Amino acid sequence: MSPSGYIEELLYRYNCVVVPEFGAFLTQLKSAFIDKSAQTFYPPSKTLSFNSQLQSNDGLLISYMAEAEKSSYEEIQEKLARQVEQWKEQLEKGETLAFDNIGSFKPTKEGKLIFQPAKQTNFLTSSFGLSSFVSKPVLREVLKKEVEEIEEKVPFIITPEEREKSNFRPLLKYAAIVLLAISAGITGYRTYDQALSNEIVSQQKAQEIISNSIQEATFFDTKPLELPVFKVEVKKDVRKSHHIIAGAFREKSNADKKINQLQNKGYDAFYVGQNKFGLYQVAFSSYSDPKEALKALKQIRLTESKDAWLLSVK
Repeated sequence: MSPSGYIEELLYRYNCVVVPEFGAFLTQLKSAFIDKSAQTFYPPSKTLSFNSQLQSNDGLLISYMAEAEKSSYEEIQEKLARQVEQWKEQLEKGETLAFDNIGSFKPTKEGKLIFQPAKQTNFLTSSFGLSSFVSKPVLREVLKKEVEEIEEKVPFIITPEEREKSNFRPLLKYAAIVLLAISAGITGYRTYDQALSNEIVSQQKAQEIISNSIQEATFFDTKPLELPVFKVEVKKDVRKSHHIIAGAFREKSNADKKINQLQNKGYDAFYVGQNKFGLYQVAFSSYSDPKEALKALKQIRLTESKDAWLLSVK
């Protein structure tokens, strides 16, 4: 499976999937809404966007790919890096880069990327099987107009002789005409009402079938994604290359203060170095095992800092 396929699977479970050195795909919940101009109802969904500024490796995508392909973390990291380089070369040539069921990227003359998400994909699993539908407005004045037309079309003639014979017969004719018009209107209304009821019942049955299908569907795994467990040969001289970053500072003195604060709290804090933006990076701790690093990162985000992230160095 290509990396874009793994990205698609993760977007059903997570709100943020980072592709190292490329960017991050972000999803946001969108409630159901009605387009009044088009008389169309749209179910709840997740809107998809892309941020090219978020490129730091958080370990999620690589770990997921390593587990799926039964490979080591380092092998998948190198494989993904080569794929990202190919994507960038394609975009530099001015070509469109498309990911199935995710969206497409198109470069601009200014060197920026325009991301167009796929409209047919809804990453909200609770809306699986639901689609938009058009609700036609109910025209309640039609029946009244039809009754008036029937009254105008029904001919009746009263001759002078008949008036002389009986003054009661014209009244009967008028009454018969009125009853005929009312009967026609009632019959038309019942026919329309029955057709409308049948349509509503059909829609309800179809919705029940869809709901049952959703309950029985096993296409998506709703269980939380467990971090992959893979065997790594541990050597005594293994370099700790997975750092949990606490922050990046413009001034070196501020980085030193942060290290002292974290060390006082019991962390093995240290100075990682400067990044490509010239900022001094400070880490909570460092690990050689990516699995342990992800576990520690999760705990630090819950108890210490939600902004902590994982930096993996080759």
